[in-house]
Amino acid sequence: MGCTEAKSSDVLLKTADLKIHFQVRRKRLFEPVQRVHAVDDLNLEVRKGSVMGIVGESGSGKTTAALGTIRLIPVTSGRIFFKGQDITAVRGPELKRLRRHMQVVFQDPYSSLNPRLRAGEIVREPLERMNLFDKKDRDERVKALFDQVGLRREQMLLFPHQFSGGQRQRIGVARALASEPDLLVLDEPVSALDVAIQAQLLNLFKRLKEKLSLTYVFISHDLGVVQFLCEHITVMYLGTVMESAPRACLFKSAQNPYTKALLKAVPTLKGNLAPVPLADANAEQPTAINPGPGCRFAPRCPHSKAVCREILPVLKEIAPGHRGACHLFT
Repeated sequence: MGCTEAKSSDVLLKTADLKIHFQVRRKRLFEPVQRVHAVDDLNLEVRKGSVMGIVGESGSGKTTAALGTIRLIPVTSGRIFFKGQDITAVRGPELKRLRRHMQVVFQDPYSSLNPRLRAGEIVREPLERMNLFDKKDRDERVKALFDQVGLRREQMLLFPHQFSGGQRQRIGVARALASEPDLLVLDEPVSALDVAIQAQLLNLFKRLKEKLSLTYVFISHDLGVVQFLCEHITVMYLGTVMESAPRACLFKSAQNPYTKALLKAVPTLKGNLAPVPLADANAEQPTAINPGPGCRFAPRCPHSKAVCREILPVLKEIAPGHRGACHLFT
């Protein structure tokens, strides 16, 4: 397979030069202001019915980027479009109405559920808060959701602590599906589960996507998991996009040194491949706090040149649908 990808005529979610910065709390009164550049110049395009994967190490900004695009955290600048509408500045009741169409399945199935509510009440809660469906139909809706995610209806009366981690995550999925959303952000939804349960959940996500015509933004640090589910993959490092390509293209012909290093770390049946050598481990590690002007991966990159530390590379098209940011191929 080449670097081309099947395209839908509809772009469901799009960002334009999105930035998300956070001010670091000062330890002393007159200390200079420092900012964490969690996301810089994110240009993301998610087509209806597709699965967009965002991958990177911890601290790469992938979760912040995803939550920012659905307005769960404030953005610093840039624009966000959902179904063609600019939702960057949407507030109040209009934002509440928008929530119905954009839902999240969180990473930790243990802390994301209210321990004081029964499972059925947890799934029913979005219907109550958003005033969806007739009151008499809500119980049937909850039962149908339990069926969809592979839970028994009698389990609706149980509390979260009476479920396993995988079952709790299924409750979280049912809750996210309650409002019939168009877009689901899956924030590392299987990382806290063992491998066998991960496989079950991933297969569930696949079935739900096809049955309900869902669109996913899937956040993960595990390229093996992303390869199974995602159709297009965006690789982030310290708030910037390093490479973005269709799944087959990325795994076959990755260009960015950081992407190559991630791919080399993916386990195989023969064991891990030899890791890509990085720069001196004793060198100063890069950070997203007041970053310098150059490529943020430069201090760790084995191919780093002077220009890499002076100028941030621009994301450019390498092949149809395949973009990368690196001075090696610009």
